[in-house]
Amino acid sequence: MNLSGIIGYPVTPFKVDSTGVDLQKLGHVIDVLLEAKSDAIATLGSAGEAAYLSEAEWKLVADFTVKHVAGRVPVVIGVAQLTTDQAVNYAKYAHEVGADALMLSPFSYYKLNEDEVFQHYQSVSNATPLPLMIYNNPATCGVDMSPEFMLQMVEKIENATMIKESTGDIQRMHKIYKLSDGQVPFFNGCNHMALEAFNAGASGWCTAAPCLIGDQPKQLFDAVQSGQGDAAKELFYQQFDFLEFIVKSGLAAAVKAGFSILGSDVGAPRKPLLPLNDSAQKQLETMLGGLGRLG
Repeated sequence: MNLSGIIGYPVTPFKVDSTGVDLQKLGHVIDVLLEAKSDAIATLGSAGEAAYLSEAEWKLVADFTVKHVAGRVPVVIGVAQLTTDQAVNYAKYAHEVGADALMLSPFSYYKLNEDEVFQHYQSVSNATPLPLMIYNNPATCGVDMSPEFMLQMVEKIENATMIKESTGDIQRMHKIYKLSDGQVPFFNGCNHMALEAFNAGASGWCTAAPCLIGDQPKQLFDAVQSGQGDAAKELFYQQFDFLEFIVKSGLAAAVKAGFSILGSDVGAPRKPLLPLNDSAQKQLETMLGGLGRLG
């Protein structure tokens, strides 16, 4: 599977009082991402509040997403479980329901050494034939993997085929590209680094931004791909404040607030996460207006 371009991240809408997942609204969120020309859908990541879902809810979202997308684009399912047994269980389920790839994070309470991380990925790879995206996001997962180590896993673990780098350090992307001679696909997970990441050789951008700003991320990717450097720079800086804002404000809370501003209520984030305060909502509304998303 050749994955590239804009990998759209859906938020997970909850029913009133967070009593369960609202599948009708989830379908709407996925449709918005597809209308925004996302090249793939990556469900059950941090934007989707996967860490706050029960196993039954997680499986419900995974199954529904694959069925709703219905083969229009690839579906990547995020797996970030504390134990290897749990990760294997979730990975097997993702395969059973028809996912195209897994985005695997070594989520941990204890600090894991490289042997432990390697065995974690090896075990998941052995459990399913799905391609694995090695996801490095130490701010969330508590584990920081070096470019050298991630490339070692790509070399030695059969199904580990690509990397998502989310530390915010552009030098790591340059190193992945250089050490692999540009042969290992890697993806940007930092919204505010999108232009730099593409220029460093990133195959794609994993982002929830298309939920609110349509195909503007796709326009940026296409401009870079077609060698329109000035146009790409202009598109990026138009989006920059918005991209920085949704990360700093918390992706789930910011994107859900944005949906409400745009006229689609997809509910609030699940506690302990809180909705945006009034001031932040007004900031977001102003940004969306400036990006032509209102009126």
